[in-house]
Amino acid sequence: MKQLQRWRLERQERLRKVKTKDYSYSVPNVKPDLEFLHHNKNEPALTWVGHSSFLIQLAGKNIMTDPVWAGQMAFQRRLTPPGIPIDDVPPVDLILISHSHYDHLHIQSLRRLQGRKQLLVPAGLRSKLRLKGFTNVRELHWWESVVINGIRITFVPSQHWTRRNLWDTNSSHWGGWILEPVEKESSDPTIYFAGDSGYFPGFKEIGRRFQIDIALMPIGAYDPEWFMGDQHVTPEEALQAFEDTGAEWFVPMHYGAFKLADDTPREALDRLERDRVKRGIDEKKVMVLPHGETWRCPKRSENNKREQE
Repeated sequence: MKQLQRWRLERQERLRKVKTKDYSYSVPNVKPDLEFLHHNKNEPALTWVGHSSFLIQLAGKNIMTDPVWAGQMAFQRRLTPPGIPIDDVPPVDLILISHSHYDHLHIQSLRRLQGRKQLLVPAGLRSKLRLKGFTNVRELHWWESVVINGIRITFVPSQHWTRRNLWDTNSSHWGGWILEPVEKESSDPTIYFAGDSGYFPGFKEIGRRFQIDIALMPIGAYDPEWFMGDQHVTPEEALQAFEDTGAEWFVPMHYGAFKLADDTPREALDRLERDRVKRGIDEKKVMVLPHGETWRCPKRSENNKREQE
């Protein structure tokens, strides 16, 4: 609360600085390959809808992360259209929710998506969703797993918080999700969807417990850092978290769809690129996707397959 009061007191100076920033850059949108998305049952693939919303195709299943097609967030209009129109999304088998903040849990989007729609949510959130009419909901605590159609899905910690109204602060949990093939012989990659998080030692612990191939990491909503730092990583901290997990590929998210803080999409990407160069990370390992683009994921690395045996 003291930090929020400080942020408000410094609002005029903050607004003066924000006015000097260039908000002209928008994350590009490309036409989604709907033919592929509706018929793909064999190739692991990621399609970025925007913000923290991905369509993950793995083991023949369609999996959505934090599906949000909202046209605005609070008083801020969406900066760019979703990468896939919601009515064009193939039937969804599984939805993963990282936490209850409105930019990650949008009830109307959940309702409009078609398909079986098994929801996996943090502990404490199931009862709220049942009150909204969702019955196919399972909640997990940190480090708990469930196996669905050959995919082991584990809820892992993050450093964040939750609230949807004045009375439910931290009444449910928050975190990220690990998707990994159950069969050791599978060539499907292990995917880490980090949700929202500040930088914390848990990234190293997640990397110790799992052999991660692809990390979907947030890079936006970090400015001012003194206020946002505990809950949102900077681009540099996101790369440090990526290295902590030992993942092979980095896919940035949580930028470019909504203006949630004072940073801009261009700033986030520029800082990410400068720090990538500084750390000597191969540029091919950082997959900066436009909205709507489908990345046909590399197969699981031989090192990861061997280490799991």
